[in-house]
Amino acid sequence: MVDYSKWKNIEISDDEDDTHPNIDTPSLFRWRHQARVERMAEMDKEKEDFKKKRQSQKARLLDVKERISKKEGDEAALKKELEKVENEGKELDRLENEMLKKEKKTPWNVDTISKPGFEKTVINKKPARKPDENISEEEREHRMKTFVKENEKLCKQYGMLRKYDDSKRFLQEHLHLVCEDTANYLVIWSINLEMEEKHELMAHVAHQCICMQYILELAKQLDVDPRACVSSFFSKIQHCVPEYRAQFESEIEGFKERIQKRAQEKVQEAIAQAEEEERQQRLGPGGLDPADVFESLPDELKACFESRDIELLQKTIEAMPVDVAKYHMKRCVDSGLWVPNAKDAPLGDKEDGEAGESSTAAATADKVDKTDDAKSEKEPIYTGVSTDDVD
Repeated sequence: MVDYSKWKNIEISDDEDDTHPNIDTPSLFRWRHQARVERMAEMDKEKEDFKKKRQSQKARLLDVKERISKKEGDEAALKKELEKVENEGKELDRLENEMLKKEKKTPWNVDTISKPGFEKTVINKKPARKPDENISEEEREHRMKTFVKENEKLCKQYGMLRKYDDSKRFLQEHLHLVCEDTANYLVIWSINLEMEEKHELMAHVAHQCICMQYILELAKQLDVDPRACVSSFFSKIQHCVPEYRAQFESEIEGFKERIQKRAQEKVQEAIAQAEEEERQQRLGPGGLDPADVFESLPDELKACFESRDIELLQKTIEAMPVDVAKYHMKRCVDSGLWVPNAKDAPLGDKEDGEAGESSTAAATADKVDKTDDAKSEKEPIYTGVSTDDVD
């Protein structure tokens, strides 16, 4: 059986609902409360005085026993003093028992009816914002690559969310995504989507990117950690004034325009790079582009190369001034548009082939220097070639 008798004697200063009409009830309650407080203060003072007496008695008892053990002074007097101190201790024990009985009989009140089992104070304080890291571009790039490798899937999940509540919940579950690296990844992803002509998806990812940038900017203004601003931003954007909403939408539109412009620039850069690589592959032994050389040729030479007519080419060269013929044919050789003595060049040895081409080109130049009459008597300028050698 549980003993509930201890709950029958509880002292509460305002536990009476009905009082005499001539008695001021609030004053009565205040008087009772004041009387209880004074009694408790008096009991606390008695406990404090008793504690001091107990400490003094114990100190004297130890001192007397120590002097007796060391045989300092009159032994009979010391024993008499020891007996006196021990009697004081017994008296203090009796007083302590009386105080415990008195305290046990004292009615409970609001201050003594219970005691806290533990106390804990928690102060909600937003974490301070981390200082800007002073790192090199190489370290920053390495950190970005590591972040993308570890969190690319989560970044794409965040970029595909459409509702503010879903975005808020997702970021609160993955607070490590609230950083500059996530915003940078979303920017790069938006540019790639625009280059792939996925305009609607790009616009959606751009919206999520601006949300992340707003969170980072809010943290910078408040000088706190960005992770502490996730809830504040989404609460503000969902219940914001029209002016703030208009500014937010304007920022998104401006960001999309910058993404579109940058995507066009990257497409042009990719096209230019591909054309340059193709041109480098076309370059001849002299470092000239055969397409550029062909466009610079006179119309009659163009017709010869287009028709792959060797005899017509020879006649056209003979009909041209010597300096002009030398200039154009040298450019054709340097660009690979014309390969002199291609059939006679050794196939196995590259160096021998290059020497053969050089000697053939020199011989060709000597023949071009001769007069028209000499040309008719000599062997044609470019012999030993076929239509297969014409590019």
